[in-house]
Amino acid sequence: MSVADSNNKEFTGTDAHAVNGKLPGADAHYDLVVVGAGPAGLAAALEAAATGASVLLVDEHPVSAAQMGNDVPYWFGGRMTGAVQAKARMIEQVFMAEPLFEQAFEAGIDVQLGVYAWGLWRNRANLGALPEPMLGLADEERSWTVGFKAIVLATGARDLALAFDGWAQPGVMGAQGLHALLTRYDAFAGRRVVILGSGDLALDTARLALDKGLEVAALIEVLPAPQGDPAKVAAVQAAGVVIHCSTVIRGAPSGIDGVRAAVIGPVAGDGPLVTLDCDTICMAVDVVPAIELLDVAGGRIVTESARGGHVPQALAGAALPGVFIAGDCAGLGQSREQAAAQGRAVARQALGLEQAAADNAPDALDRLAYREAWLRALVSVTPDTVHVCQCEEVSRADLLGVQPPQYLPRPEKLGCRSLETLLADGPADQEQIKRLTRACMGACQARRCREQVGMLLAMGSNLPVEQAPRAGWRAPVRPLALKVLADWGEAEAMREGWDVWFGIPTQWTPYRDIGTEREAMHREALGGNMHL
Repeated sequence: MSVADSNNKEFTGTDAHAVNGKLPGADAHYDLVVVGAGPAGLAAALEAAATGASVLLVDEHPVSAAQMGNDVPYWFGGRMTGAVQAKARMIEQVFMAEPLFEQAFEAGIDVQLGVYAWGLWRNRANLGALPEPMLGLADEERSWTVGFKAIVLATGARDLALAFDGWAQPGVMGAQGLHALLTRYDAFAGRRVVILGSGDLALDTARLALDKGLEVAALIEVLPAPQGDPAKVAAVQAAGVVIHCSTVIRGAPSGIDGVRAAVIGPVAGDGPLVTLDCDTICMAVDVVPAIELLDVAGGRIVTESARGGHVPQALAGAALPGVFIAGDCAGLGQSREQAAAQGRAVARQALGLEQAAADNAPDALDRLAYREAWLRALVSVTPDTVHVCQCEEVSRADLLGVQPPQYLPRPEKLGCRSLETLLADGPADQEQIKRLTRACMGACQARRCREQVGMLLAMGSNLPVEQAPRAGWRAPVRPLALKVLADWGEAEAMREGWDVWFGIPTQWTPYRDIGTEREAMHREALGGNMHL
């Protein structure tokens, strides 16, 4: 990397104070890194190991109890048992729940469970000084980086959350969170569940709950008919589960342990309300492809309703040079067998053994339209004081009025501001709205509010939901303690030259002037230089 100064003299990395060449390398190196130990990720790791490649497979499960409390990565809704406090027991449980882990160990794969992938960097604009592509990893005690020749992101999908009266209490959770607590963790604290939605996700969730010995009080659907596979609908109804169509949840009365019932009523009109006794309300309207790592790496993100909204442009395989995707993070809604087949193909492509990876066409279902139907139904029966952002206590009225949350001062002049006044300057921008209202700035990193905030802004702007403004992701894409992120192994060269790396010409000597006659002029004009 070379930098030309104002006199067109060229420096080729000889500047002792330049940042290039001083960033530390990764702590470990692999031919292939796989993030996510679902069907696609495990298949990719096993396929790569069979070729003799060195492979690292990381999975964030079991996540810590603190992360679960923040609803990261899934919407756990405070319905986990105390067993999740025992990390060793949870690692054993997660390992035993997936037989392929044993094969992975036998194949020589470096399997790391309970490890979060929080950042992904590659050489590109503003990152040209990186010594190599790197993945940031962390557990509850430390953070580190790994370098790689190629990486497969099999990060899956997370829960879609939509607000209703009473949703911010223990017992309201997502389908992915429920699935994880019933299978990977065997640590679900509820007994009787009401499920919101009637698509395949909701029907599969009901079937799983029944198989695990839970009571399913009902499925609730805002549309006039069930939306899932007719065979699955028939099977759930045959098990005695009622599907209430043209119905919306009106509220969730609370008890000492959170949810104690779900109050439902017709979507349109003032028909009678029905109270269903339950301890858990599971939002199973949709899931959201987990694109965080690809986004921070500079991957191309597009909007496709059939794939779940904001998704990687690629269906599978190469999303960036050296960066490949597989599985549910592409929003394809695959079966376990399809995901595994795609994972194997992507691994071979990542290692240069094949030119293309297997993929599958997305379902024809308009997933964004289905989400919108649910959101509009909930908005119609929910007071605008309900928080759409739980972490920052931002209500729907605050969001559309572009007001800060109630715990912050509200000068009188802020009353003149609203979404309508902002629209006079152009379409709503979710990043701007976040800074003005604090919506999506909380500890869950917007996992409970990102999609509904975007849809509400689109609806308030009279835009199709496909044009909902999108906020980007930034590393770290997981909540991490500062003690974990601190780099206590900083190199001597970094400590010695930190003050001039920022290159602020009004305060410190810029890189290009060090070692030239302009350095002395700079010191004389500004009264000194911090770098001595």
